[in-house]
Amino acid sequence: MKTRNDIRNIAIIAHVDHGKTSLVNELLEQSSTLDARTDIGDRAMDSNDIERERGITILAKNTAVDYKGTRVNILDTPGHADFGGEVERILKMVDGVILVVDAYEGTMPQTRFVLKKALEQGLTPVVVVNKIDKPSARPEEVVDEVLELLIELGADDDQLEFPVVYASALNGTSSESSDPADQENSMDPIFDAVLEHIPAPVDNSEEPLQFQVSLLDYSEYVGRIGIGRVFRGKIKVGDSVSLMKIDGSTKNFRVTKILGFFGLDRVEITEATAGDLIALSGMDDIFVGETVTSTDTQEALPILHIDEPTIEMTFLTNNSPFAGREGKYVTSRNLSDRLMQQLQTDVSLKVTPTDSPDAFIVAGRGELHLSILIENMRREGYEFQVSRPKVIIREIDGVQSEPFERVQIDTPEEYMGSIIEALGQRKAEMADMINTGNGQIRMVFSVPARGLIGFSTEFMSMTRGYGIINHTFDEYRPMINASIGRRRNGTLVSIDNGQATTYSIMNLEDRGTIFIEPGAEVYAGMIVGEHNRENDLTVNITKAKQLTNVRSANKDQTSVIKRPRKLTLEESIQFMDEDEYCEVTPESIRLRKQILDKSAREKATKKKD
Repeated sequence: MKTRNDIRNIAIIAHVDHGKTSLVNELLEQSSTLDARTDIGDRAMDSNDIERERGITILAKNTAVDYKGTRVNILDTPGHADFGGEVERILKMVDGVILVVDAYEGTMPQTRFVLKKALEQGLTPVVVVNKIDKPSARPEEVVDEVLELLIELGADDDQLEFPVVYASALNGTSSESSDPADQENSMDPIFDAVLEHIPAPVDNSEEPLQFQVSLLDYSEYVGRIGIGRVFRGKIKVGDSVSLMKIDGSTKNFRVTKILGFFGLDRVEITEATAGDLIALSGMDDIFVGETVTSTDTQEALPILHIDEPTIEMTFLTNNSPFAGREGKYVTSRNLSDRLMQQLQTDVSLKVTPTDSPDAFIVAGRGELHLSILIENMRREGYEFQVSRPKVIIREIDGVQSEPFERVQIDTPEEYMGSIIEALGQRKAEMADMINTGNGQIRMVFSVPARGLIGFSTEFMSMTRGYGIINHTFDEYRPMINASIGRRRNGTLVSIDNGQATTYSIMNLEDRGTIFIEPGAEVYAGMIVGEHNRENDLTVNITKAKQLTNVRSANKDQTSVIKRPRKLTLEESIQFMDEDEYCEVTPESIRLRKQILDKSAREKATKKKD
């Protein structure tokens, strides 16, 4: 069988924060691919502002480097479970993977998820044990963990004979030795392992064309761009080709532009052959999983599986008393157009119109998936409201089923009891518990996905920030007939419009936690704090102190109030209850009751009861 030895296609997979993107940075810098003047910063592949701020990869990126006369196409994949749909499709484009594992943390839930997908595709792994310079590094045990995981996931003999390279992506060093003292100032050991162990693509460029779209991009100038791999044959600019749609129909189109990848750039090329990773434009409604073939021989490749959404929220136009004050795009048409634009590139997202023209049901892979869409929209100038996330219930074999997540928690031993108790109330089942030494415990649970909505904030408070929680979708199981994961405490709700006063806030502090500062504008029905009891409490937060001409004995004392608890977007989404909305604008995030009027709200509550 003829192969193309001038090319290798690899994906970098790992658990979130194990150093994939930093490693790609170093591979780019040290391969002498980039111009000496190019400043790539510390996270070249994370081009999105939110990716840089949060230190996570959201969108898969591809790049290519030259090493010893071989073109190495590298795909940097997301490590977070909410973007797992991207990982699965990318693995179809490559012949091998670099599995990056933290030298201290070892294999984590997402390592299991991405590795399982890679093994199912029959891909060859090269293991890079990263962060070898950590004082707490335990490289040998981590390699054993990877081997055990591979055996558990059913790897074949060839996959079990994986090469291991030890590296510190941050320092730009690597070595085949597990001793940190043997690290070389070079990434050559990783490149050499790739050239030696990752198979070269099959060269079947004389056969009829087959190109499959694995990722989508969008440009205002050329419309949709399909990114994927040429599995067979050749494709040239100007060729007339057929697009085999998912629904079985066929459309013919002319190839207007082919883009190759090199370094950080997309480069226009005139021709691509079997094994090349390219971007293709010229077809408006090209979609993930569809096959581009020659017009004479129309053979579709198997359709790619796309993970179904598990969580949904309602996106609505803002109808609060402050509507239209802070946003640039505020109408239902603006909201609809933006959501439709998102569907052009995000195949894990689903948008369903409702009976109301002002509301849309948006379904995604998890809270993070949807909260990043919301954050992007507010930064772009959109103003709207969202409801509390709900899990998507499915009927499987006549049984109502809900999604379950596999949850791994690493925590100091002292917090173990309260975590087990809190997750027990959310109907979690413990699957495993390991004492990892140094007073640390690792626990694995199976938890209904609705039990995890709002849990991460509680978890951080419970472990004082020392706990690490990771979860990934496991499977749909019969629904547990119980109320899970509801907020325990009620809210403090403003009864009036106006400005919050220091005097009112001081008087309310013993009733709960305040969310706003003195001088903040509020409206009737807006949530201004968390009540320390289970019921909602309507409060007057705009009341000013009555002025008299009697001098106070303690007149020299200054009014001191506690610092308010400012909720982030994620915390607000997690805090919300079913009768509340989160109002999102470019400048503010406010929580409010769906029914603003106090008496109308009370009537609705009585009806429900």
